[in-house]
Parts: sequence; C-alpha cells; structure tokens
Amino acid sequence: MENIIVVAGGTGRLGGKIITNLLARHAIVHAIVRTGTDSKKIAQLETLGAKVIIVDMTSRQQVSSACMHASCVVSALSGLRDVIIGVQRVLLDAAILAGVPRFIPSDYCLDFRNLAPGQNRNLDLRREFHQYLKQVPINVTTIFNGAFMDLLSGQMPLILTSFKRILYWGNASQEMDFTTMNNVASYTAAVAIDADAPRFLNIAGDRVNVLDVQNVIHELSQHPFKLFRAGSIDRLNRLITITKFLFPGKKDLYPAWQGMQYMRDMMEGKDVLQPLDNDRYPGIEWTRIQQFLTDHFNHRRQQDHSS
Repeated sequence: MENIIVVAGGTGRLGGKIITNLLARHAIVHAIVRTGTDSKKIAQLETLGAKVIIVDMTSRQQVSSACMHASCVVSALSGLRDVIIGVQRVLLDAAILAGVPRFIPSDYCLDFRNLAPGQNRNLDLRREFHQYLKQVPINVTTIFNGAFMDLLSGQMPLILTSFKRILYWGNASQEMDFTTMNNVASYTAAVAIDADAPRFLNIAGDRVNVLDVQNVIHELSQHPFKLFRAGSIDRLNRLITITKFLFPGKKDLYPAWQGMQYMRDMMEGKDVLQPLDNDRYPGIEWTRIQQFLTDHFNHRRQQDHSS
C-alpha cells in the first residue's frame, strides 16, 4: 500500500527539509501550496521528487481533495493568527473530511503546556489551536524540540560574537534544550510514517546551560568569551513590556519583544523537556552544541579568509 504524506508549508525552510527526509524514507510526498506561489519554489519541490498540488488554502474542499488517500498530513506552516489558527484549521478540517487518520500540527517549539498563557504570543497561538485539536476525530502528534539550534548562529542573541560575550538572564546554570532544524525534520518524517506515534513527543539534540556554551566556545575561539548577566528574569519581563510598548510590531512574526519572550521562557526553566523521545526512531544522528558551534566558527573563519 502506498504511503502518501501530505505536507503543507513545504516552500519554507523546515517544510522543505521535512519533504527531503520523507522522500529519503521512501514516502510518496504531496506538497500542497497556495495559489500564487512562486513558480521557482514549486520547481524546487518538484526537483526534490514531491508532487505539488496548488490549492486555495481558504477552501476546505480544495484542500480536502489534495489530502485524499494520505496516511498523514504534516503542517509546517509558519505565521501568526491568520495562518496558525486560520489556514491550519482549514488544513485540519480538510484532512478529517478526506478521511486522513493522522495529523502533525506546526508546533516544533518549546513545551508551552507549563508556561503561563499570555506570556508568549506565538506559543499562545499554538496553545489555542490545541484546544481545537482536542475536539476533532483524528490522531494528532505534537513534536516539542526546544529552540532551534540554528538560531545560535545569529538570530538568537545568546552568543554576542562582536562583543565576545554570552548573554543570559537569571541563572547561568539553567539548562535549555536545542535541536537543529535538520534533526527536527528527520524526526518529523519518521513520525509521519509511524502509525503508532503518540500524542506528544519530546526531542532535544542537546541540553546545555550558558556555562556549557562558554566552555565550548573557549575551545573553538582564539578569543575568550565572557558571561554577561543582563539581569534577573523579572528585569527581562519589564524590558519585554517596555519594548512591546515602544515597538509593537504586531504584524511581525518575530519582533524584538517576541524573541525576548522566547529567551525568558527558556532561561526561566519551565519548558525543559521530560522525558526525551530521541531513541524512538533509530538512525538519527543528533547534532550536539559542540559540533554545531564548531561548524559555525569554521564557516566564519572561511568567510573572513575569503573577504
């Protein structure tokens, strides 16, 4: 029997990696993309080996037709309320209408179940969508992976390369979970073809604190990086409130205050993943912080030499 997996959001970075890993596992991949998607992005998916189906993502009937005969629908959609609640609900309803037995929502994040509502906008949207998931007749699997390790290369203001500092709030010994996007995609592909996958799965490529990060960088960098404690968690909360007032960025996916909310939630320690399910699918080579930062610093050196 053919194992057809439908992926929504395949033109994004994570979605494309999920498709690549599904194809490597010999699944048949149908990538649904919205009307008006760039033809170059469609061609890239087709080059990978996916069948691309163009639909109106607001039409449950059109999306349902694209989901027919699938064993699982994987959402890798990214956005704010109009996407995580709106478009993703159409996708879920369409999967149910088509008789698809399984659905993987676009979570791939911190475990927000232990976090207070109203403290992290993007996670609140996922929490709200989960309330709808509780009411529907389909098997759902959520994947929690902590933070994407890839963010340490620049977007997450933890390693301040220019200042030779490692920024943190609160306690330097607080452990945090990181997983590379490649590992998340590989694991998601394994979950998608696993008919017995449970409701929640926790993964972490590595679990470290800022002291561990400092030790790794000491081994890799010619210049020592000092720890910079910016203040307590309470002080960070006050800064989030001020930043949100001065720079609302309500339509931005990651305004400055949203990044601060993620930093606060990780450094507060309420989202540490327990237990980990890394060993559920053998063959995945988990990237540790040591290897990730080694590759990152080597890449920077190559850039410096070539410039």
